[in-house]
Amino acid sequence: MDPRTRLERQARPESMLVNMGPSHPAMHGTMRIMLELDAERIVNAECEIGYLHRGFEKTCENRTWFNLLIYTDRLNYVSPLINNLGYAMTMEKMLGLAVPERAQLIRVLMSELSRVSDHLTSLAAMAMENGAFTVFLYMMKAREFLWDVIEQTAGARMTTSYIRIGGVRADLRPGWRTSLATAVGETRRVLKDVAGLLDKNSIFIGRTRGVGAISKDDALSYGWTGPCLRSTGIAYDVRKAHPYLVYDRLDFEVPVGECGDSYDRYSVRMREMEQSLRILEQVAALIPDAAPLPAGPAIEPGEAIRRSRRARAAGPIRLSPNLEGSEKERLAGLTAGDGRAGVPPKEDAYTTMEGLIAHFLFFMNGKGIRPPKGDVYFSVEGGNGEVGFYIVSDGTDRPYRLHLRAPCFHIVSALDELIKGRLVADVVPTFGSLNMIGGELDR
Repeated sequence: MDPRTRLERQARPESMLVNMGPSHPAMHGTMRIMLELDAERIVNAECEIGYLHRGFEKTCENRTWFNLLIYTDRLNYVSPLINNLGYAMTMEKMLGLAVPERAQLIRVLMSELSRVSDHLTSLAAMAMENGAFTVFLYMMKAREFLWDVIEQTAGARMTTSYIRIGGVRADLRPGWRTSLATAVGETRRVLKDVAGLLDKNSIFIGRTRGVGAISKDDALSYGWTGPCLRSTGIAYDVRKAHPYLVYDRLDFEVPVGECGDSYDRYSVRMREMEQSLRILEQVAALIPDAAPLPAGPAIEPGEAIRRSRRARAAGPIRLSPNLEGSEKERLAGLTAGDGRAGVPPKEDAYTTMEGLIAHFLFFMNGKGIRPPKGDVYFSVEGGNGEVGFYIVSDGTDRPYRLHLRAPCFHIVSALDELIKGRLVADVVPTFGSLNMIGGELDR
């Protein structure tokens, strides 16, 4: 077998071969682009992925349906809540679960916060790679306000595992409306500042307009979705084409570009963030305030366990700060209430034998979630495009087969063609405009 790469076999003897990555900082340590050069002109290119060596799909096939949720966080670590959502809704389709409306609204809220965070991070890196470091700082500042809202509810900024099969883990934290209003206002100010810095900047336009362009037909043939596809002029958005949750009740537009070049990919993401901020304001108005919990003294979990050894503990139990928002009284509006998919309420596990047994059974090997035999596919609109899960169940407590339809994989597969004929200096700005995420890309 010839050990040489395709590029090495096809290269002309007089050409110079250069490796860009995986140690190049713009390649994130997970990509290698081999270039065949004629001076600074790129004659041919070949991309090699997979330096992350994560093996998401095979790892998930060796975890239970519930325990593999945390691995979805690590796919796109900038918008993990959307990854959680895609997997959870695939399982709900397989199990036939109906999610309460409050949980659906919260899911939309969290998804759009994640989408704006994803676009901010992507454009910040792209601008920095074009020399606009101030834009990077502005956008990171806005992202902090958005992540504050996420952290207050999910308890984490990146590895959230907040969306659960059948609903969400906990209710929104008191005071979330104030935090959200601050985040939306600060993000709008940053978007205005960034547009002032970049939209008519001759250096930025010179490095992005007409660079890395792709036609509609080619983008479709590569399987592009998300803002990269929309930059070519195709208005495909999973939220509009196949509405899920409550998106069909919300008013928002799908921005599109004209040329499919790096500038259009920047412009589409900027306008999509404005639409997501509109969605956040609409959905916040639709979420009713949480009903107050019963007044009166409550006992700590440790005391409840001690009392339950003699008799069933009476009265409400004060859950720890980590479990705030997931009280038994709130779960009816947050989860499907189906014993096949949800963890039993902590109050029951602390104080009753039935609750304790149900808790153990949920996490025991061979027990827990066991969907019927069959296969199912479901997808949601992620920060970078269509995030889909294809799952095959053999009726046991873990997947027989799990396949991820990651948007980044299809987009990066066209990078060879995007940079052919361009200069070496165009590689990093073009690559940055695609929003490559190593966790998704890895195979």
